[in-house]
Amino acid sequence: MKAKRDSNYALIKLLVDLPDFYDPESRGAAINTILASNGSTKQTLYRLARRYWQRGQVPNALLPDYKNSGGKGQRRLAKDKKLGRPRKYTPGVGAKVDEFTERLFRIAIDRYLLKDKGHSFPYAHRRFENMYLNYFPDTPSEELPSNWQMMHFYKREYRQAETLRKRVSAIEYNKDVRPLRGTANTQVLGPGSRYEIDATIADIYLVSDSERGNIVGRPVVYMVIDVFSRMVAGFYIGFETPSYAAAIQALFMAVTDKTSYCREMEFDVDINDWPSVGVPDAVLADRGELLGHQIENLESNFSVRIENTPPYRGDAKGIVERNFKTIQSSFGPFVPGHVSGTTVKKRGGKDYRLDAKLSVRDFSQIILSSVLCHNQYAVLEKYDRDADMPTDLPATPIHLWNWGLQHRTGRLHQADPDALRIALLPRKKATLSELGACLFGVYYTSTEFLRLGWTHRGRNVKRPASIEAAYDPLVADRIYLFPERGSNKYWVCNLSERSREFRGCSFWDVWQARDEQKKTSATAKVQLKTKKRQHEEFVIEKISHAEKSASDTAAEPKVQRIRAINENKRHEKARERARKAHRPEAESERKSGEIVHLAQPETDLDYPDFIDELFEDDD
Repeated sequence: MKAKRDSNYALIKLLVDLPDFYDPESRGAAINTILASNGSTKQTLYRLARRYWQRGQVPNALLPDYKNSGGKGQRRLAKDKKLGRPRKYTPGVGAKVDEFTERLFRIAIDRYLLKDKGHSFPYAHRRFENMYLNYFPDTPSEELPSNWQMMHFYKREYRQAETLRKRVSAIEYNKDVRPLRGTANTQVLGPGSRYEIDATIADIYLVSDSERGNIVGRPVVYMVIDVFSRMVAGFYIGFETPSYAAAIQALFMAVTDKTSYCREMEFDVDINDWPSVGVPDAVLADRGELLGHQIENLESNFSVRIENTPPYRGDAKGIVERNFKTIQSSFGPFVPGHVSGTTVKKRGGKDYRLDAKLSVRDFSQIILSSVLCHNQYAVLEKYDRDADMPTDLPATPIHLWNWGLQHRTGRLHQADPDALRIALLPRKKATLSELGACLFGVYYTSTEFLRLGWTHRGRNVKRPASIEAAYDPLVADRIYLFPERGSNKYWVCNLSERSREFRGCSFWDVWQARDEQKKTSATAKVQLKTKKRQHEEFVIEKISHAEKSASDTAAEPKVQRIRAINENKRHEKARERARKAHRPEAESERKSGEIVHLAQPETDLDYPDFIDELFEDDD
């Protein structure tokens, strides 16, 4: 390439060195001199001179235009021999790629490469070689179409967008590969427009608050975050599995005042430090805990729109997903009990689960401190601002929240905390009977039942067969009944004496106890069935024996047998009295026992009398 440049420059050097090269007479004389001495053509000389003058009058202007060689983007057809440079190291000449070979290329690529199986390109080429040898079995290995020839066909015939879509599964493509066309901020108007909620299992092992020697495992952490300001509105830390029962606790904290909780955790926080109090316009969650009829009460009664992401689309709520990593990075691997990999110990290593030192309360305080720090001081460097946001507005959650309330549409609306709590509780149909309301096999009663006469007995008592009830999974002592469909009016029903065994329990205790009782009852029923079958066989045997024994009396007249019933009864009674009479033997001497007089007790030790309680009027 350099030699070609120098050769071209030497060819026209006499011409370009002329001081008056622009003069046609002088230029023509110089060209004639060059033609006479070097034997080139006038067309070549003018072409090189024009390139030199147009491209800066430097020697490199005479470099060949190899960039235009090869017909880039154009398909070339092999005629007598294969295309491309000859082989230098690999033995053989190589195969010519014709239309049939390209068809086999396409079959191998579509079948083995453009699938979500993770196969490599060399693997697809080896499969192609098997197909090629089926049609041309006598072809030597060195004369098979090479991996590079198949790669050239692949890059020429397949577009990148198509290969990226087909090389991964639809779930992975939508989550990690597809292009992003917008941000979460473009879909919200201000604070409270949308909350995102999600759960994760914390990367740390904790110990019990009451007994620090007991390792209780990894807690579940729920986070509720405002999309517009990135403020953490509420959270939940506990050992309930990711479910509706745990999600409602995080949601209730997100929509109510958090100052009392902070004081309980020994943090002096003002309402202005954590101002996210109110019901949002929408809540975005997974297709799990908030998908179903349980959350419909919050939708219908408080105008909250529940949005659910498609399956396997954690990127749809990337803000809360990313926040988990941000929050946990605040304490990081230096915390004892932090999950550092697998539990398989290396030589001389330790099991990180045994390093657990933090209690549940300690971990909750750490998370709370991290949340407060994030809400008030975290600088959101990648926050996408809108055009109307001032440049002097700090990109921190608290400042974005306050600015949004003043200059944007505030979507938060206030509601009674008790009504919100009851609206978030899970609901189920409770059956009604004279014993009261029954939910999960536990009976409840209330003054409204007595006033309406629903617990009175008799066929003429009118009561509904079932009624909607809300229950707190943490407390089994009371439930809430909704007598009017579509209304927020509710009755508080307390545990009845019939179900006093569950007083002070949670519904998880109730479900566990009821499950064990059912298993015990089922085992007892199996034994009862066996004994009852044996009893029936014994009865059948006795009946059969009695029928055989009574065959001798069948000849007596029926009237005579009936008249003798009373007489037979008297004889049978006399034999029974004689058989059961107890006559002790006479003793020669009887000694009277010593009488000991007890002192009069100070308190009444008689068994209590419940006659008054049993027959008192409930009214």
